[in-house]
Amino acid sequence: MPPSTDPVFGEPGRLTVEELQLATRNHGLPLEALRYPLTPAGLHYLLIHYDVPAVDAETWSLEVDGAVALPRRLTLEQLRARPRTTLAVTMECAGNGRALMDPRPLSQPWLHEAVGTAEWSGTPLGALLDEAGLDPKAREIVFTGLDRGVEGGIEQSYARALSLDDARRPEVLLAYEMNGQPLLPQHGAPVRLVVPGWYGMASVKWLSGLSVVREPFRGYQQERSYRFRLDPDEPGVAMQRIRPRALMIPPGIPDFFTRRRVLPMGPCRIAGRAWSGTSPIAAVEVSDDDGATWREATLEPAELGPWAWRSWSYDWQPRAAGEHVLCCRARDTGGSAQTDAPGWNVGGYANPAAQRVSVTVEG
Repeated sequence: MPPSTDPVFGEPGRLTVEELQLATRNHGLPLEALRYPLTPAGLHYLLIHYDVPAVDAETWSLEVDGAVALPRRLTLEQLRARPRTTLAVTMECAGNGRALMDPRPLSQPWLHEAVGTAEWSGTPLGALLDEAGLDPKAREIVFTGLDRGVEGGIEQSYARALSLDDARRPEVLLAYEMNGQPLLPQHGAPVRLVVPGWYGMASVKWLSGLSVVREPFRGYQQERSYRFRLDPDEPGVAMQRIRPRALMIPPGIPDFFTRRRVLPMGPCRIAGRAWSGTSPIAAVEVSDDDGATWREATLEPAELGPWAWRSWSYDWQPRAAGEHVLCCRARDTGGSAQTDAPGWNVGGYANPAAQRVSVTVEG
């Protein structure tokens, strides 16, 4: 078996070949695409842990087994014949912002762009579980995907578990469409799990089975990965719900290499999106002096529903030509808020730092 590939730390300002390999396989949302209320499928962030598996939708089926009275296997046609729900859901990778941490954990080098919002259509999971007849001693549902690889020295299929209460929430879907179209291969075709409000690791792609278990699931992606730890030797806390975040559409036009923005002197409307998986967004604040002072932006109604991002805007009048650093941050009604500076943890998860955009105002 290959040696452990648990993340170590990278040198400041220098990406490794392994990080570049991951960065070319996966991609973030171009920040100018924040203008779309629903992210086009090709612009939605993408993280593929192992390989995109070869799946034939005609022969695919979903196995429901474990501690149930009525094990069964459902085809795609049978799932599509069940009651249908469509939800707009903002999905974010738990590692969003990892590349901005110091020291930088070696993994997919996300900056701010590991996010997207889509309409997911499918059938609610809870009703299917009820029909299966859960054992009174059942504790969790284990969801297994068809993608296989080696991680931490362990050959495995990607698998995650949810508690019974979380799995039976009405918004949890077995999804077969994204933005009104069948799932693309890279987004988990033909069927994936969608868990609104949770970081993307919970929404298992290329779903092949769900198994009801009486004991807590101890798989690698549950017990070793996606855990918030300040020390490698501590067990840590499992990553679950998305913390509040705001992102702006960078104003002006970019320098090709540095992406630094250039814009003319005069009024400038700054706009973006904000979201949280724990509570509704309460406010977004904007700074034009690298976080020294903050002013409240205008927050638009939650038109896409409770699980999707909200629009915000701020009318900025530069006080002078020259260099500026624009920032934005969000807080939710539950009291969680972004911070001005990056936090740090072993896996590089849930970086709470405010977005910073360097701009040159030309007089």
